[in-house]
Amino acid sequence: MKKIKVRLTLIEGMLGTSPADPDVYGTFIGSNAPNAATLEEEIEALGVEEVTQKGRTIFPRTEDGRPFIYDYQIKGFFKDACSMLNRLTEVTVDEKGKKVKKPRNESGKITAFKKVIDGMIFPEPREIPINFTGEIGDCQRPLRAQTAQGERVTLASSDEVPAGATLEFTVKCLDESHIAAVKEWLDYGCLRGIGQWRNSGKGRFTWEEIE
Repeated sequence: MKKIKVRLTLIEGMLGTSPADPDVYGTFIGSNAPNAATLEEEIEALGVEEVTQKGRTIFPRTEDGRPFIYDYQIKGFFKDACSMLNRLTEVTVDEKGKKVKKPRNESGKITAFKKVIDGMIFPEPREIPINFTGEIGDCQRPLRAQTAQGERVTLASSDEVPAGATLEFTVKCLDESHIAAVKEWLDYGCLRGIGQWRNSGKGRFTWEEIE
């Protein structure tokens, strides 16, 4: 087993992903997110009884009130990064003169990468605090969708921690060869971040290895 401890520093604000409405959370997230934390654990951390705004996404809180993200959200970022990076290939000619595609990076060398990330790569701790000064902000943006009744527009609202916030955690790899891929995925974080609305650049970060 190989470990790497890292510090992420946000270069763009990161949005909360946990639904504030306990009904939405219990009926939808609880039934559709088998890889998430237990329902009871997350509801307790969110403190949903104090939240009244439906349709909003927030950050769960530690016992001392700090916002945090769960370890499985790091795994989700790893899967997203790997799925994009393994598309990078180069064409070479084998000994028979046939053109073949070969991976250009570590991500492309991992087959069945989702199973590998689920079963062999483990971020910790369970709750990863977000360190920053100041207050949590608010990000509102329109969401557009094409439906049978035409285009529908709704307003989404989320908690937002500011650029400059940091997160520290450890990644355990059962296979040492996967450390290189983990570093590759973390490098990708400056292009595509973590949390909601990543396509707009939210949640992008730089990282460094720490002792």
